[in-house]
Amino acid sequence: MSTYGVLGLLFLIAIFGFFFGRIKALSSADGDIKKLHSLPQFYGLNAVFLAFFPPLLVLVIWTFAQSIFVDERIKRELSPWILAEQKNINLVISEVDRLSDGLKVSVELGSLTYQQISAKTVGLDGIENILNASGVFLTDDIQAPILAAARLKFYMETLGNSFRNWLVIIGSIIGLVWALTQAKLNFRARPRVEQMILVLLAAAATLAIFTSVGIVLSMLFEALRFFGMHPWTDFFFGSTWAPSFSAGSELSILPLLWGTLYISFVALLVAVPIGLYAAIYLSEYASRPVRAFAKPLLEVLAGIPTIVYGLFALTTFGPFLRKFFGDGGFLGVEWMSDSRSVITAGVVMGMMLIPFVSSLSDDIINAVPQSLRDGSYGLGATQSETVRNVILPAALPGIIGAILLAASRAIGETMIVVLGAGAVAKFAGNPLEALTTITTRIVSQLTGDLEFDSAETLVAFALGLTLFTITLGLNVLALYIVRRYREQYE
Repeated sequence: MSTYGVLGLLFLIAIFGFFFGRIKALSSADGDIKKLHSLPQFYGLNAVFLAFFPPLLVLVIWTFAQSIFVDERIKRELSPWILAEQKNINLVISEVDRLSDGLKVSVELGSLTYQQISAKTVGLDGIENILNASGVFLTDDIQAPILAAARLKFYMETLGNSFRNWLVIIGSIIGLVWALTQAKLNFRARPRVEQMILVLLAAAATLAIFTSVGIVLSMLFEALRFFGMHPWTDFFFGSTWAPSFSAGSELSILPLLWGTLYISFVALLVAVPIGLYAAIYLSEYASRPVRAFAKPLLEVLAGIPTIVYGLFALTTFGPFLRKFFGDGGFLGVEWMSDSRSVITAGVVMGMMLIPFVSSLSDDIINAVPQSLRDGSYGLGATQSETVRNVILPAALPGIIGAILLAASRAIGETMIVVLGAGAVAKFAGNPLEALTTITTRIVSQLTGDLEFDSAETLVAFALGLTLFTITLGLNVLALYIVRRYREQYE
């Protein structure tokens, strides 16, 4: 039985437990709900929790641990042959995985049996013929060590999955029986269910934390591998970005950091004034019909995929700028030689960031108490004076937080800068020249060579860790500003 089949069976057992838990509780009270400690649905939910979630946890942990154990065992089996033949271990493991999956397909189609694979009764030629007949594509002739490893992986995974499935199903049945025996007159079902829900909420929060920690640690470990191959002084203090997969790479982050900050600055120059003025108008000046129409229309910009913005920058806005600033354009001087430039990506990215600034700022301005407005009007201030001297200072911490959020979004943007900014890593102040960013280089370095055994590939993790540190610093700065200048109202 597959993993999805086991999950489906767990759902069926849980549904069965819900209805029979209610029936068992009602029967113990002779059908009188008032005699029960809790409502009948809580007895059913207790059966659902005991029959579904502990077995599900076992299923997830077993599957994850089995994958690690099997992969390590296969690597140990193949290590002597890989060293002797000077093979790439990642490519070999990939071939073993593909061949093992092909064996599973052949078993499902009936071309092979589990006994034939485990007993090794079918040789290389027979396996190749059976796989070809089963529609499994082979890139090359199967080698004996790879076939042996694939057979071992198939055997271990099949046996492990079988034990796992039976353990999960039996555990679910035990949980169901236990819940049904608890469904009695005086059982405190509601407190038990509430405790289980609390545990699930705490587990969800913990999972989110561990996911963040795992992402950071994965980048950190790979970045440390990079710094073991490439000097950190060149990465942080060099002035040239020139990767070369042969030799002599110069991998300085500074040109990329300059391009990232420059393009983000241009984007904020576009997004912050337009977004802030739009928020002030919608919250303080616009009538209700205008606000009901304009605010959703403005927020549509946030739902447009970034690839669409990138294509707009590449095919429309960039050529328009080049026509205006190119050869024979403005003042007859060629200011711009390529449609990809800082201003192309920055302006289009600013358009994308407008709803981030306007929507958040609008909510923050609306959160300012009406009593402040009334007090200002009572002192004789006009509406514009009230907005300028009362509302904006009161909403300033939240507005700054919205701007910093938009800045973090701009720094981490990829598709717009890939298509609109170019791929030149250098220091340049002319906004009409092409530059590149950290995210663009991460995409470039991880495209093609995925072996993670060279500094030119591992540098992507160092770039990602640096980018994470920058955005974390922006978030900490936003938190400091909000706490330092926060206005509290009663």
